[in-house]
Amino acid sequence: MRKYLVFAIGIALLFGISCSPGDQNAGDPTKAAVKPVVKEPIKIGAILAITGSASWLGEPERNTIVMIAETVNAAGGINGRKIELIIEDCEGAPDKAVTSINKLIKQDNVCAIVGPSRSGVAMALKPIAEENEVPLIACAAAEDIVNPISKWVFKTPQNDSDCVIRIYEHMKSVNISKIAIITGTTGFGAAGRKQLISIAAKMGITIVADETYNPTDTDMTAQLTKIRGTDAQAVVNWSIVPAQSIVPKNMSQLTMTIPLYQSHGFGNINYVKQAGPAANGIIFPAGALLAVDSLPATHPRKALLTQYAKDYQAKFNAPASTFGGHAYDALHLVINALKKTGSDDKAALRDAIESTTNFDGTAGTFNYSATDHCGLKKDAFELITVKDEKFVLYTP
Repeated sequence: MRKYLVFAIGIALLFGISCSPGDQNAGDPTKAAVKPVVKEPIKIGAILAITGSASWLGEPERNTIVMIAETVNAAGGINGRKIELIIEDCEGAPDKAVTSINKLIKQDNVCAIVGPSRSGVAMALKPIAEENEVPLIACAAAEDIVNPISKWVFKTPQNDSDCVIRIYEHMKSVNISKIAIITGTTGFGAAGRKQLISIAAKMGITIVADETYNPTDTDMTAQLTKIRGTDAQAVVNWSIVPAQSIVPKNMSQLTMTIPLYQSHGFGNINYVKQAGPAANGIIFPAGALLAVDSLPATHPRKALLTQYAKDYQAKFNAPASTFGGHAYDALHLVINALKKTGSDDKAALRDAIESTTNFDGTAGTFNYSATDHCGLKKDAFELITVKDEKFVLYTP
């Protein structure tokens, strides 16, 4: 008997040593170890001009959305799901952007797309987003992107028509009625030229000279010499390319002292640095972000703008720009829609974006609707000027 008892104890000890605490429940499905559920990431695409002639637009846009995604993911993501950004560099070229959007939609299955950076590129992508029913929030400004309305396409920059109105309103306040316009031949430049011409007569403005230049042109002396020979009281330059820095320098070299106005495409301090002292005195409408340091404490979005500018400067050792702000607004609009719907269903996201109201962004307070996919009005623009080669709020 004693022999059998020792044997039984030995068997028991053997099993006790060979079985870990977790293994003791292995045969009981009700006590099986619970493995954490890993949720699929939310795939959001971006098509931006990170390199090429429009890199001053796309690089801060890329930087901004990466910064936002890192912040959101560090806080646990959206409803427990991390953001996975799939960023395509189209170099500002429509054909490359078309390839990129087809990849994002058909291979990557993104739920929404931020970008592109340029208006002409946005116009090329508009029908593809519509056909494939994917929300696209452009970071480009031309009103043609959202007028006429396309169900799946939105944008975050203010309308170029409102920019023209703000310029003309200021001109009338200082008794300017005869102007010259000089515009780039990009999609943004061509759209701006159309608005400058169509709105002029309604506001009592006469265009006495109408000049253009190609995106790669490095000297506008010939066009400006023609303008100098007219009775123009001011010049409006409209583009997004480095010519925005060249035009003021050429005007200075020609000793042209009439005021120079620019579009909201001038909203990157690098353009000012490239123009040097010739940039001082330029007037242009833009979002309040550019002049955040000179905003009054009572400005309703000063805290938001200050925080974004501070975060961008700290992370990238560079000042925030209007263009990074457009991407900030676009991605946050997608994030806001994801939180509303609790889903990355494309149709639900589209509906949530379109129903967005009172949404504070860098460009203004957005109020989208079925008849307005820009969401901003004329009052989203501040008049900005350059003083001591810095952006400040314009004061008469």
